[in-house]
Amino acid sequence: MKAQIIEKDGRPEFAVIPYADYQHFLELLEDEADARAVAEFHESYAAGREFLVPDDIVRRELAGESPVKLWREHRGLTQQELANRAGISKPYLSQIETGKRQGTVETLSAISRSLNVPLDVLTD
Repeated sequence: MKAQIIEKDGRPEFAVIPYADYQHFLELLEDEADARAVAEFHESYAAGREFLVPDDIVRRELAGESPVKLWREHRGLTQQELANRAGISKPYLSQIETGKRQGTVETLSAISRSLNVPLDVLTD
């Protein structure tokens, strides 16, 4: 790379480089920033500060399925098993999953703890 140096008061003030080199340097900086962001995410995820939602759950929830049901199935639990863990009745859980009842904050908190997911994953 050939740079043209422009001086001011006898000292280098600017370096003019070919545009292609400039573009290349920008790409390198963006790649470095992306790599840092990925490393920070992995560190945060390993420390338990990040939570990932499988794409299948996202797609099915966007299609209108109950997040409680989706996470229960994802965790391999029956309605009875989840109801027992959350301290609620199976019919109540079924009504939450079908949308017939919303569930109280306390109930949804118990379900989220039983499924090991953040509460907002079930309520947003």
